[in-house]
Amino acid sequence: MTVYTPRRAARVLLVDAGGRALLFSGRDPARPDHRYWFTPGGGLEEGETPAEGAARELAEETGLRLGPAELGDPVRSETVEFPFDGVWYRQEQEFFLVRVASWEVDTAGFDAIERASVSGHRWWTRDELATTDERYYPADLPVLLSRALAVTPSAGTCGPGGGAPC
Repeated sequence: MTVYTPRRAARVLLVDAGGRALLFSGRDPARPDHRYWFTPGGGLEEGETPAEGAARELAEETGLRLGPAELGDPVRSETVEFPFDGVWYRQEQEFFLVRVASWEVDTAGFDAIERASVSGHRWWTRDELATTDERYYPADLPVLLSRALAVTPSAGTCGPGGGAPC
């Protein structure tokens, strides 16, 4: 019987003016051959709202600093189960859409686990995601991006200072 560790998280669909989403390349330390791409975000700290956690994680992982209110409403909520570093998690997570004209990713805020398990990043189009053989999470990311961009075309911010439309 699998015992799950409960976890709450917030994730960000960071999309540039070309419609490309930022993903990080990672691996599970307990399963080094299990490589995958994933969106910025992570676990919530005690007392943190999903929007606060998403804004904090976005700043730590990409250098983009936004206030929680600038993220808008979540575009998806879900519960996922997965192993990482020998622990099984049952994670309740929310996704926020943030649009930028462009962004130069700064990973200086990575913590020790991120430095050990993340090997790079790149901007992906929905078509590239739909046709790649590489693993990414969530598994329906192209569909999630299409729906989020269709429903909230002007959500989030554009440009490092925000306020300018994409």
